[in-house]
Amino acid sequence: MGLKKIILKIIFMGSIFGSSVITNGQEYDIELWATVPNAIENKDYQEEFRLNNKGVATGIRKVTESTIKVFLAKHKKVETTPAIIICPGGGYKHLSHVKEGEKVAEWLNSIGISAFVLKYRLPSDAIMVNKTIGPLQDAQEAIRTVRRRSKEWHIDTNKIGVMGFSAGGHLAATLSTHYKDSIYNHDNTSARPDFSILIYPVISMKDDITHQGSRTNLLGETPSQNLINQYSNEEQVTPTTPPTLLIHASDDQSVPVENSINYYLSLKENNVPVEMHIYEKGGHGFGLGTTGTNVNWPSACEAWLNVQSSNSQP
Repeated sequence: MGLKKIILKIIFMGSIFGSSVITNGQEYDIELWATVPNAIENKDYQEEFRLNNKGVATGIRKVTESTIKVFLAKHKKVETTPAIIICPGGGYKHLSHVKEGEKVAEWLNSIGISAFVLKYRLPSDAIMVNKTIGPLQDAQEAIRTVRRRSKEWHIDTNKIGVMGFSAGGHLAATLSTHYKDSIYNHDNTSARPDFSILIYPVISMKDDITHQGSRTNLLGETPSQNLINQYSNEEQVTPTTPPTLLIHASDDQSVPVENSINYYLSLKENNVPVEMHIYEKGGHGFGLGTTGTNVNWPSACEAWLNVQSSNSQP
């Protein structure tokens, strides 16, 4: 990597992924892998910024080094806290690490939940032997890492969940239904989330309701029917799929609300505890809520999390 790229990366990591470190010293990044599995070395493939119209970096593309950014909640009078792995969206093309990552982590901290923002590798034939499993490898290892280090971070090992937005919602749902998939060498630490929270998620890879960009980026231009079914997570639900909260807007023009509805029906059919909030307005990509009825979802989520916490077994 050239000196210019190294300097730009340091500036970006400090401004976007390390922005909260100065405030309380509790946020920091850790790398998930000593040796990245499923990797192809490509020195010409480098991480880069996604800039908004004001030139501000709001996300990242071409992720090659997966990390989790640690946001530890203050413990108050409790010995351990729940934890949530956050998977930002971006169509499997970029990561909205601010709006659907750090801002969400800060909110979770405010209600006593530790959070870990996952910077997962974005699927690419240029850096992966099998791009389809790359993001899931990172998500599985993120859960395992938090479980392994739960004592250090004062995390309740029975209350580690996953949250995902849009394509990150697809990754979170894939983790929730494919947590047993053996896709890299690992120890016996469980990769099963204890619960999942899916916000305007891509669930299906089927033609009629999928987000085409996410499907193409993850599965390729002409995926087989078997591969489509495998990553249509409404088809992969079992009775051991984690309890789930679904949030969506009826007027979502990017990811049809039927993604959440079909997943809800599959969970219900398998007797998996599930709650769904479908808002009349909100469109797609509303993060923690901006306009319309979707501004209520964090309160609904907090109430649901309180129920899950009381239902968890020690």
